[in-house]
Amino acid sequence: MKLIKQIMSIVLIVALFAAFNLSMYQLLTRRLSNNFSGVTQAQMIDVRSYLPHKEDSDLPEIESSLKLTDNLPVLDGAAALVPVYAAVIDNVYPDGCVTYDGGEFSDDNYYGENFAEDSAMQYKNTVRGYQAIVDGITDIFFCAAPSDAQKQYAKEKGVELVYVPIGLEGFVFFVNENNPIDNLTTEQIRKIYACEYTNWSEVGGVNRVINPVTRLEGSGSQTTFEAFMGDYKIGRKSLLAITGASIGFSFRYYMDGIVENDSVKMLSLNGVYPSAQNIQNRSYPIVAQFYAIYRADNENENIPILVDWLLSDEGQALIEKSGYVQIN
Repeated sequence: MKLIKQIMSIVLIVALFAAFNLSMYQLLTRRLSNNFSGVTQAQMIDVRSYLPHKEDSDLPEIESSLKLTDNLPVLDGAAALVPVYAAVIDNVYPDGCVTYDGGEFSDDNYYGENFAEDSAMQYKNTVRGYQAIVDGITDIFFCAAPSDAQKQYAKEKGVELVYVPIGLEGFVFFVNENNPIDNLTTEQIRKIYACEYTNWSEVGGVNRVINPVTRLEGSGSQTTFEAFMGDYKIGRKSLLAITGASIGFSFRYYMDGIVENDSVKMLSLNGVYPSAQNIQNRSYPIVAQFYAIYRADNENENIPILVDWLLSDEGQALIEKSGYVQIN
């Protein structure tokens, strides 16, 4: 009898262990093995690919009639716009104006850590960059519209900023390439992020939990996204969302031209794909302007000259060759 009880106990333990493993497989392993996730994996821009006056740079070239030699405005910008303002320096500024602490660009220079103080090119990205333009460290900042907190910081410092629209960009939503969804309406997107839709089957997809991913507060993409949401409030997603399939957002060229992640695809919105042509003719529903921003009290005479040039045929051609869309 004692032996039978021991055998039964062992069988019960094995059965419980098997049941636990099966439940974990159903809940996590099976879903994660084909969950269309990894879509919003953080990726740094390779600044080394966009360094002015370098032979192996990816920057475009034009025949510029504007050549600045002194009183060079210091340029900075968001990650998505590094190709634009770096191309301006490459085509308009003299060789040697971009300098580095230690003399060379560092492999660890993800956020402009070793651009020297006297360098005409800086890279602080959106959050630190807005503070730098207000504090007078940067002369012209290339970015999307500011957040309320960034506008409040300028107001508290008594600084008036001038925003000059110089180009257009599409604000896009993207999913993993294996996700069968190719198109959503803007209303469906808002309801996904409001957590009114929590499963892809509710918007015509497969039975997978939706994992709506947002970005860093104060970043250009997050500020644009919050404006897009309008009266919808961002919902609190469930703890199970991590086991589901992700959706993320960014700007078109950052995804398509800079990051170039083949494992993700941009979605059509309201049946319109975010191509450059559809952004320029405004048939794509979310078109954002990006700006050259400077302090109204900045007395560098080359700032208005450079901004006017950016709006000229030459400047607009450079913006287009950099991968973005002309505003004219």
